[in-house]
Amino acid sequence: MRRFYTGVVRHPKLVWFVFAALFVVCLLCQSLVGVNYDIKDYLPASSASTLALDVMEQEYGGGIPNARVLVEDVTVPEALEYKALLEQVEGVSSVSWLDDAADLTQPLEWIDQDTLETYYQDGGALFSVTIEEESILSACDAIREIIGGDNAMSGSAVTTAVSTTSTESEVPLIAVFGVLFALVVLLLTTKSWAEPFLVLIGLGVAVVLNMGSNLIFGEISFVTNAAGSILQLAVSLDYSVFLLHRFEECREGAASPEEAMVNALCGSTTSILSSGLTTVIGFLALCLMRYRLGADLGMALAKGVAISLITVFTFVPVLLLTTRKLVDKTRHRSLLPSFRGFGRAVCRVMLPLAALFALVIVPSYLASNSNDFYYGSSKIFGAETTLGADTAKIEETFGESDTYVLLVPKSSTATQKELSDALHQLPEVKSILSYVDTVGSEIPEEYLDGATLSQLNSENYTRMMLTVSVGYEGEDTFALIEEIRALAQTYYPDEYLLAGEGVSTLDLRDTVTSDMVKVNLLAIAAVFVVLLLTMRSVSLPVLLVLGIETAIWINLSVPYFRGTTIFYIAYLIISAVQLGATVDYAILLTDRYKQFREQLGKKQAVISTISSCTVSILTSGSVLTVVGFLLGLLSSHGLIAQLGMFLGVGALSSMVIVLFVLPGLLYVFDGLIRRTTLGIRFLNAKKEALK
Repeated sequence: MRRFYTGVVRHPKLVWFVFAALFVVCLLCQSLVGVNYDIKDYLPASSASTLALDVMEQEYGGGIPNARVLVEDVTVPEALEYKALLEQVEGVSSVSWLDDAADLTQPLEWIDQDTLETYYQDGGALFSVTIEEESILSACDAIREIIGGDNAMSGSAVTTAVSTTSTESEVPLIAVFGVLFALVVLLLTTKSWAEPFLVLIGLGVAVVLNMGSNLIFGEISFVTNAAGSILQLAVSLDYSVFLLHRFEECREGAASPEEAMVNALCGSTTSILSSGLTTVIGFLALCLMRYRLGADLGMALAKGVAISLITVFTFVPVLLLTTRKLVDKTRHRSLLPSFRGFGRAVCRVMLPLAALFALVIVPSYLASNSNDFYYGSSKIFGAETTLGADTAKIEETFGESDTYVLLVPKSSTATQKELSDALHQLPEVKSILSYVDTVGSEIPEEYLDGATLSQLNSENYTRMMLTVSVGYEGEDTFALIEEIRALAQTYYPDEYLLAGEGVSTLDLRDTVTSDMVKVNLLAIAAVFVVLLLTMRSVSLPVLLVLGIETAIWINLSVPYFRGTTIFYIAYLIISAVQLGATVDYAILLTDRYKQFREQLGKKQAVISTISSCTVSILTSGSVLTVVGFLLGLLSSHGLIAQLGMFLGVGALSSMVIVLFVLPGLLYVFDGLIRRTTLGIRFLNAKKEALK
């Protein structure tokens, strides 16, 4: 590595040219990276609802209704006029209303009450609208313009549109606040007014390279778009700071700044790489999820950390050498006090806190696994948002509702009629729009006009559109879907297809819950193996992983004790992210303890370790904490906000355990560490007694 680093510092112009070219290219590529806001799109291609949607697209050229539009205070003729206007909106493939399910030439009193109340109540008309994915933003804007602000619209398409506009405006604001806080922290923890800006320049280059290189994925998820860059900044901050501190130490005895930088790079490579590798592995564990949102975030974050490491080992050294005179001119005394006293304070409380830690392990684990969850996107925007208020207005009049589309072979209209009759017996099924219900099982297809027929029958299937009085998710919803699947299986064994918002959410639940244990165990195992190899110890990986995992359990137990329902996707993602992002703190503290323990007794080694590590841990940990809370407080997107709060509380809990509990564990298990670690040279007992 020395030869490589020597080449880097001897060819600064080449490094500047390469990174400048990559920076410009990636900056231009950022705008070409698509962002996907629909969490259902990340279901496995083999899931039942995904297969149903694919077949429906092939057979009918359109999807399922994904928006509910309420227009109040209208007569039936006026409602039909609104329907015609909605059908003319570019990107709207179909609009269903009462006239599709009943004969409006007869008095309303003669229409089946369940069918009537599905579409028209108290002067309010509720339309089921199907919007094409590529036109969601423009179509939702056009629909809002037609119905006005006093009426309401909801559904997955509207959620996607609102997610897009809100996230695009909120992410830059969160990033600005995050960078400003990182700058404040660096100004406090460095000894030159120029150093914080240099660190942020290096990180900024790495972030832009990562964002632009996301073009290789074609598109990224809204979670990656919102949190990826900020997480990369917070997680990678300590790599540059650690190199900066090493460079200053090496300058004292080096013949030239270039030699000092090479020595600093050689001396810090192992520590930075081990920290970076565990972080990358923690993020890559997300790629093992069958739910592809995990792979989307995991690949982008792992790539981001890898780019940050490359930048720290190549671009940052050249940047620091180029600006060393500016750094020297702007030096100032340390703005932070010595943490020696803090180290002594920790030494006094570490054993009681280690005992308390042992007591909370099991309760926090059990509580973290006892939360209530949302699995889909129906609760992403709360009642305080426009979408939340619109949803509440629609449900106040028409109740919770969803539309399922059941595709069955069109071979026998008699069998279709039997299935339809059986479905009508389910109390949650309010109306069915199908060939046998609308046209009749006795009338041949030849007697229908092409427009009507194309909505009901395709070349191979007939389509039944079920309006059901349940929400998009919940135990009642999932039970109803299983009943519908069982009935369809009875009449069309392994030949039916079922799609809908609730159906996709059920598949999403089954997918992500099966991912949980696998992702967590493999992430823990991978990090454990890396620590085992880098620390050459059996006991230390156990202590470090147990400490961070307990911090994760404490973090995830907070919603349980508060009685809060959480998004399962955030719950799943944060486990791997917190492990990967904060295990660095435990590695840093443990490495320094081992170094001090060679010259000092256990107690003095703990004090010196805390004194030397606190600034580094607080620098990275406080930025990660504040960035998380900024996401939680500033984002109106419920999933991103909750992921942010988890990140903030998780980073805080990890810092507390590393600074207050881990020293006690190292102290208590000092003898075990000595016996189970290769090449370790702790001060022996006799010399320790003399100390």
